[in-house]
Amino acid sequence: MDNQSNAKTPTDFLSTVLGQTVKVRLNSGIDYKGTLACLDGYMNIALENTEEYVEGRLKNTYGDTFIRGNNVLYICADK
Repeated sequence: MDNQSNAKTPTDFLSTVLGQTVKVRLNSGIDYKGTLACLDGYMNIALENTEEYVEGRLKNTYGDTFIRGNNVLYICADK
Protein backbone atom coordinates (compact mmCIF):
# COMPACT_ATOMS: atom_id res chain seq x y z
CA MET A 1 0.00 0.00 0.00
CA ASP A 2 1.18 3.49 -0.73
CA ASN A 3 0.97 6.46 1.64
CA GLN A 4 -2.06 7.94 -0.11
CA SER A 5 -4.12 4.83 0.67
CA ASN A 6 -3.31 5.25 4.37
CA ALA A 7 -4.28 8.94 4.55
CA LYS A 8 -7.04 9.43 7.11
CA THR A 9 -7.65 13.18 7.12
CA PRO A 10 -7.34 15.96 4.54
CA THR A 11 -4.19 17.12 6.33
CA ASP A 12 -2.70 13.63 6.07
CA PHE A 13 -3.51 13.55 2.35
CA LEU A 14 -2.00 16.98 1.71
CA SER A 15 1.20 16.05 3.53
CA THR A 16 1.56 12.97 1.30
CA VAL A 17 1.18 14.97 -1.94
CA LEU A 18 3.47 17.85 -0.96
CA GLY A 19 6.16 17.94 -3.64
CA GLN A 20 4.02 15.78 -5.97
CA THR A 21 1.97 16.65 -9.04
CA VAL A 22 -1.60 17.65 -8.18
CA LYS A 23 -4.67 18.94 -9.96
CA VAL A 24 -6.43 21.92 -8.41
CA ARG A 25 -9.99 22.61 -9.58
CA LEU A 26 -11.25 26.14 -9.06
CA ASN A 27 -14.86 27.10 -8.37
CA SER A 28 -14.91 28.50 -11.93
CA GLY A 29 -14.16 25.04 -13.39
CA ILE A 30 -10.61 25.89 -14.47
CA ASP A 31 -7.98 23.26 -13.61
CA TYR A 32 -4.35 23.83 -12.69
CA LYS A 33 -1.84 21.00 -12.71
CA GLY A 34 1.57 21.40 -11.14
CA THR A 35 3.91 20.45 -8.34
CA LEU A 36 2.48 21.31 -4.92
CA ALA A 37 5.18 23.52 -3.39
CA CYS A 38 3.33 24.62 -0.25
CA LEU A 39 -0.02 25.53 1.22
CA ASP A 40 -1.28 27.18 4.38
CA GLY A 41 -4.20 26.87 6.77
CA TYR A 42 -6.39 28.97 4.48
CA MET A 43 -5.74 26.52 1.61
CA ASN A 44 -3.73 29.13 -0.28
CA ILE A 45 -1.68 27.04 -2.69
CA ALA A 46 1.69 27.53 -4.37
CA LEU A 47 2.34 25.38 -7.44
CA GLU A 48 5.49 25.05 -9.53
CA ASN A 49 5.65 24.15 -13.26
CA THR A 50 1.96 24.90 -13.60
CA GLU A 51 -0.35 24.17 -16.53
CA GLU A 52 -3.77 25.84 -16.87
CA TYR A 53 -6.61 23.84 -18.44
CA VAL A 54 -9.90 25.34 -19.56
CA GLU A 55 -12.60 22.86 -20.56
CA GLY A 56 -9.93 20.14 -20.59
CA ARG A 57 -7.64 21.99 -23.01
CA LEU A 58 -4.20 23.32 -22.14
CA LYS A 59 -4.40 27.13 -22.31
CA ASN A 60 -1.27 28.42 -20.54
CA THR A 61 1.87 27.32 -18.74
CA TYR A 62 3.41 29.16 -15.81
CA GLY A 63 6.51 28.73 -13.70
CA ASP A 64 5.20 29.45 -10.21
CA THR A 65 1.53 30.02 -9.44
CA PHE A 66 -0.26 31.19 -6.30
CA ILE A 67 -3.93 30.27 -5.90
CA ARG A 68 -6.09 31.83 -3.20
CA GLY A 69 -7.76 29.19 -1.07
CA ASN A 70 -11.26 30.67 -1.34
CA ASN A 71 -11.19 29.89 -5.09
CA VAL A 72 -10.37 26.18 -4.64
CA LEU A 73 -13.10 23.57 -5.15
CA TYR A 74 -10.80 20.57 -4.64
CA ILE A 75 -7.25 19.22 -4.85
CA CYS A 76 -6.42 15.72 -6.05
CA ALA A 77 -3.29 13.72 -6.79
CA ASP A 78 -2.54 13.71 -10.52
CA LYS A 79 -1.26 10.31 -11.63
